[in-house]
Amino acid sequence: MFTVVAYDISDDRRRLRTANVLLDYGFRVQKSVFEARLTDAQLEALLSRLRGTVDLDEDAVRLYRLCAACVALIMTLGAAGVTTMDDVIIL
Repeated sequence: MFTVVAYDISDDRRRLRTANVLLDYGFRVQKSVFEARLTDAQLEALLSRLRGTVDLDEDAVRLYRLCAACVALIMTLGAAGVTTMDDVIIL
């Protein structure tokens, strides 16, 4: 399912670790916003890894899961478009 992850983390080290985890699952579309297409199992794995990087008392991470109909309604301004499966490269 299409998932948007946004975070607000003030500590540089935790923010970098969080971004590196998210890069394993999706694409950075803003400095603190990622888009990914995740199965339920991948989502659970991501959440488990994020719990190990963020401070639950200080940091904020939000995950928005969007259905296909909602993804079709996403609007963007500027050069960036919505992440598609065509953006995925398997090596």
